[in-house]
Amino acid sequence: MPTIVSTPTEWRSLRKSLAGRSVGFVPTMGNLHEGHIDLCRRARAENDIVVASIFVNPTQFNQASDFEKYARTLEADKKLLAGAGVDYLFHPDAKDMYPDDYSIKVGEEEIAKELEGAFRPGHFTGMLTVVMKLLNIIGAERAYFGEKDFQQLLLVKKMVAALFMPVEIIACPTVRAQNGLALSSRNARLTPEQLEKAPLLAELLQSGMSDAAVMKKLEEAGFKPEYVDTRWGRRLAAAWLGDVRLIDNVPAVNGGAAQNAAGQHNEVCHAAVSGCG
Repeated sequence: MPTIVSTPTEWRSLRKSLAGRSVGFVPTMGNLHEGHIDLCRRARAENDIVVASIFVNPTQFNQASDFEKYARTLEADKKLLAGAGVDYLFHPDAKDMYPDDYSIKVGEEEIAKELEGAFRPGHFTGMLTVVMKLLNIIGAERAYFGEKDFQQLLLVKKMVAALFMPVEIIACPTVRAQNGLALSSRNARLTPEQLEKAPLLAELLQSGMSDAAVMKKLEEAGFKPEYVDTRWGRRLAAAWLGDVRLIDNVPAVNGGAAQNAAGQHNEVCHAAVSGCG
């Protein structure tokens, strides 16, 4: 099992003993799935030491009920991390992560106002703030993020570059189920019927239809789409299926038609011990 470290002070003391050894870091909110573990495997292949964090960050949830419903599965998560070769698990609580009671925040004024930012005001400020804290605490040479949260990935890269943070952000393609559905902790809340329907989101994103046509098709299928938009070289979408909000994105080609078939990202990411980036 990974060694559990609970406070920033404890980790910083331990970190000194790792001098001269490369550290790879995978930040998570727990309730782990194969997508998270894929990042850990990549970190294991590229670093001497692997650290994962589990912290359900309250400042990035728009609704208190969503924060409360987020599944806490620490014992199962520890076993998954052990299987992926993770050496240390940083598992702090909110009072240690926010000693200032969230009075100091990290924000971005352009990308963070679009798409996810427009539908989830304040989410990216909470995310950037906690990611900066975690990167500063862990002191890793490399940190690993999945492309499923593509807008988040862009913002983290922008923050690291703008603030001259000494860490390399490594991006890994989205890991998908065999039916093409992007893996997400929230998928566990889908009913069996919704699980059958959910892969349609990825299927439509990879079609040659326009963004507006994809929106219409999602509505006809019983989704409640918030956006389908092509930018940053990707086609991105968010849609509700019942009370579960799904997000996904695929590479955009010629204005929106993504040519990669569902599941190809998964195969690429797992090749040669998760050869993604």
